[in-house]
Amino acid sequence: MVKQYTKCFITVGTTRFDLLVKSIFKPSTIDALKQIGCKEITFQIGNSDFEIGKYERNGVIIDVYRFKDSIQDDMQNADLVISHAGAGSCLEALEANKPLLVVINEDLMDNHQLELAEQLQIDGHLYYCTCDTLESTLQMVDFTLLTPFPKPDTSLFIKFLDDALRVKQNID
Repeated sequence: MVKQYTKCFITVGTTRFDLLVKSIFKPSTIDALKQIGCKEITFQIGNSDFEIGKYERNGVIIDVYRFKDSIQDDMQNADLVISHAGAGSCLEALEANKPLLVVINEDLMDNHQLELAEQLQIDGHLYYCTCDTLESTLQMVDFTLLTPFPKPDTSLFIKFLDDALRVKQNID
């Protein structure tokens, strides 16, 4: 049975990413999302000029807002996360163990976000695309093939502190 992604959460973070906002509302993008089972979208649009509120597009309900104190609940409730390539948003989705599609903002200068997305895709943790390739990416990727992001190993930090304190004690 093919996995269905009924609830989708989309975030642009604190930035302005109007091209992604416009891309999501294109009928062809809505159709691509419907093909993977999407029925509900929660869409955090940041500083975009787009009007917030509830929309219905071709049977898909889209709840649009600018900002919240935390997007953690939106991520937890989602079956799929589509995000800009900000490190914070990517890590939050990966730590929540959600399938993640990152959309690169090609208008950014010195695009370090592309480097992050490329490496995380190479490591098998997410897929990335641009606004121009969003629809085709949704149609061809298999999110079930993604590898869960490893949980942090806090013992490494504790070992580092222990070693650092031991060195300091030997110096004194």
